[in-house]
Amino acid sequence: MGTPRLADLKAFAAVARHRSFREAADALGLSRSALSHMVIGLERELGARLLNRTTRSVAPTEAGERLVRRLEPLLADLDAALDLTADAASGTVRINCMESAAEMLLSDVVPAVLEHHPHVAVDIATEGRLVDIVAAGFDAGVRLRESVPQDMIAVPFGGDARFLAVAAPSYLSARGTPTVPDDLAGHSCIRQRLGSGKLYRWEFARHGVESRVDVPGVLTLDNNRLMVAAARDGLGIAYVPEHFARAALREGSLVTVLPDWCPPIPGLCLYYPGNRHVPAPLRAFVDVLKRSALVRGDQVGDRL
Repeated sequence: MGTPRLADLKAFAAVARHRSFREAADALGLSRSALSHMVIGLERELGARLLNRTTRSVAPTEAGERLVRRLEPLLADLDAALDLTADAASGTVRINCMESAAEMLLSDVVPAVLEHHPHVAVDIATEGRLVDIVAAGFDAGVRLRESVPQDMIAVPFGGDARFLAVAAPSYLSARGTPTVPDDLAGHSCIRQRLGSGKLYRWEFARHGVESRVDVPGVLTLDNNRLMVAAARDGLGIAYVPEHFARAALREGSLVTVLPDWCPPIPGLCLYYPGNRHVPAPLRAFVDVLKRSALVRGDQVGDRL
């Protein structure tokens, strides 16, 4: 048996991690045929079948599982050692988040990253749905703290979050003001469709009592700004993150409904895998985030 090429070992590890030749090829920037030939060459070199392949799935064999368990930490250590020899961070950091979080990052963090790390590129995807960042090829994601998987490292930013039920004074004058969440059953509500396609059930809490309401309504939207605009036009009650409604509340075109049932909750976090080597571009991004106003709490919300 000869000595396998490092590139072939990395190719096999990527396929084993993604359970997909297509996704591994995308992550490595290779064609599927090139990646397949590299894995076949490695299997020939080692004299063992490493992957079970069907038309629908790819999974490591028993020998492949043993190899990948030993290989992953070695490759991570190698990447870390190479990073330490670099003069500066370089490469692309890919982040998955919702549009509002992207706006927050663009207000403070991204300009500083691009200024202080000229060899780092930032790629932000605002898909509007929660994804498995590892399987989808992202370096990091942004979610509300309560939704971050436990095996991830989380960096809180932006302070606590708050969702508010809001409506136009004219709507409340005509339809009355609900005093408890169950009253929403008798109102027109502007429903929200999540990126997954599901309708969001409004969540309220007061004095330890929680309430989730599948609100009625004839208008459904998937954009918080459009929901605020529809509420301002008197089309119903909307339930949105506070900063989207702040300007309308300030000018009086919207008022808060059920404010006692809308407490603050832990806010946003940038998160990334805790059991893998942190690439230099992501490490640079996280370092800038930790020093930013978003983490220090310098009145960030008022600028959104």
